[in-house]
Amino acid sequence: MSEQQLTGKASYDCVVVGSCVVDLLCRPVSLDQPIGHGVLHEIGPMVVAGGGITSNSGVTMARLGLDIGVFTYVGDDAWGPVIRQLYRAEGIDDSPISVHPDPDAATSTTAVMIDPSGERSFYHCVGAPKLIDSQAMLDRLDLFARSQYLLLGYYSLMPNLESDLADVLARIRQTGCKTALDAAGEGGTMEPLSQLLPHLDVYVPSLAEAEHQTGLTDPRAIIDLYRGCGAPGIVGVKLGKSGVLLSEKPGEYVDVPICTPPGDVVDTTGAGDSFYGGFLAGLIKGMPMFEAGRLGTAAAACCVTAMGGCGGGRNFDETTAIAGLNKTIQ
Repeated sequence: MSEQQLTGKASYDCVVVGSCVVDLLCRPVSLDQPIGHGVLHEIGPMVVAGGGITSNSGVTMARLGLDIGVFTYVGDDAWGPVIRQLYRAEGIDDSPISVHPDPDAATSTTAVMIDPSGERSFYHCVGAPKLIDSQAMLDRLDLFARSQYLLLGYYSLMPNLESDLADVLARIRQTGCKTALDAAGEGGTMEPLSQLLPHLDVYVPSLAEAEHQTGLTDPRAIIDLYRGCGAPGIVGVKLGKSGVLLSEKPGEYVDVPICTPPGDVVDTTGAGDSFYGGFLAGLIKGMPMFEAGRLGTAAAACCVTAMGGCGGGRNFDETTAIAGLNKTIQ
């Protein structure tokens, strides 16, 4: 058997590493109504979908025409094959996924409660992905050396990796692979983020994450603080309904407006991850930063029109049309 057959594709546009979740989607649920003891809540048909950054960003990029690989851990349980089947159906290479040998390391799962407006509440088992550590990453330098980009998320929820992540990112960049990072939850703090920023080519957290990290509320001041820590690449802040503020070099700030969703808003799960997927896809395809940002906001707009964080993604031509881009870059 050849090395390519053993390790997956010969090369990738992006390898997505980190949170990999099976989502059980429940809608419609009143988020204002207590669960209650012995109470029956009637909902529509439950949907099983992929979740976490590996699914939400990975599927977005795959549907936009990129070659995607996923590196994460799943458990030796009934949910692991569900993840693999979902990825194979989307053309994502699942061969880097490992079954973690720890018998207590379950596949990550989430019950997602979605209200009629698309807002959500979560019941989450972090599971096996939190066990990814620096040795696991360094053992796969060959994987990253065959990829244009690494997208890692959610670093603040990966306790076994966080303290060594600066060195890991530096080693990965030395292979020629560019690095992008996503936070989650409250976003963590400036330690270790201040040590990570010099080794990142792309970092665009949400405003809530950035405020928690920096203690600042002004997006431009936040970007300036990231620059002051040595961030060399593209940094920005996702601003929800106000779009995204991006910066490609010190002192430069570019506002990217949101796109109108091509349908009713059903579920806002994964919109930030879908932005990241669309944005990186644009950069990989050679788009200028603003156009790549528009592709990202269009991908996020598509995301919210379907249940789950990756169900609404569309192909490249459809997404560029939603973004209002007047040319297609192959």
